[in-house]
Amino acid sequence: MTSHALKTVVLAGALFAATSSMAMAQTRNQPQPAPARPAPAGAAPVRPTASEDASAIRSGEVIARVGDSDVTAEEVRATIQLLDARQQAAMARDPALLSQTVRAILANRLVLKEASAKKWEQQPTVVAQLARARESLIVETYLQSVTAPPDSFPSEAEVKSVYEANASALLVPRRFRLAQIVVAVPKDADKAAEDIARKKLEDVMKKVKQTGADFGAIARSASDDTASAEREGEIGWVNEPDLRTEIRGQVTGLPKSGITDAIRLDDGWHIVKLVDTEAAHTRSFAEVRDALVQRMRAERIEANRRAYVAEVLKQSPPVVNEIALSKLLEAKPDSTSSR
Repeated sequence: MTSHALKTVVLAGALFAATSSMAMAQTRNQPQPAPARPAPAGAAPVRPTASEDASAIRSGEVIARVGDSDVTAEEVRATIQLLDARQQAAMARDPALLSQTVRAILANRLVLKEASAKKWEQQPTVVAQLARARESLIVETYLQSVTAPPDSFPSEAEVKSVYEANASALLVPRRFRLAQIVVAVPKDADKAAEDIARKKLEDVMKKVKQTGADFGAIARSASDDTASAEREGEIGWVNEPDLRTEIRGQVTGLPKSGITDAIRLDDGWHIVKLVDTEAAHTRSFAEVRDALVQRMRAERIEANRRAYVAEVLKQSPPVVNEIALSKLLEAKPDSTSSR
């Protein structure tokens, strides 16, 4: 692998890691746009027609362009293949991450062009780091090739056996879908603030206890918790073990759509509505099968890796000068090498 290609791999991976979490947060709930064909700089992307099949894209077809540099379909595929299984799975769930990957490659090209113009790769520290990165890449990819289990592992019977053996760990606790109204007043508030809060609390309690009361509307207008008030008091699903003791004690005895008495917490009074309940259950085999397969393969790869490295060391036992090593750790780094 050339130093140019190696730099491309290293920077593209770093850029993807930096952008993937941001992309997921920004696009999870957004409608996904269709892939765009490359357009000249500053021009709006052109959407493919319905007849264009993404799976038929040729390896050399240009996907994007920045300046005078093109990114081909083959380069995008190669970058995706460098990602670990978790990142590839995230991309499969969220196609917008593919666009972020292409943008990372484009950003990489721009930075690489600027660095190359300044002959940055000739810096002594960069030369040394590239050499170490090259060695690490060779070793890592070789170890992956010799320690990967066969595609047939694990068998369906093996996966089911692990599922049955770990059924207790796959238990999903009972959970509650809750809404709340908050009357804010800190515990160290003065008497005047406490009296005002109690007056508001009494008014709110009268409203929510009335027959046919619209809890969501009351929360929207009266709750001091802005975030949940905007959602008509909804705070979503909460696992029973995650509930505060004060709230759990009241919620667990409520019928569906029941409302608790006012509960005093550090930030004020909470009136909680039980919107729905989901009973505790064990995740089905179908739900966890793929995750179990990935976990079993990862564990087998790790075991194979340890065994392989141990055998290599057994065949060529290393000799370490422990005294010199201890002195090296005690010595202060050279001022020139730390720059």
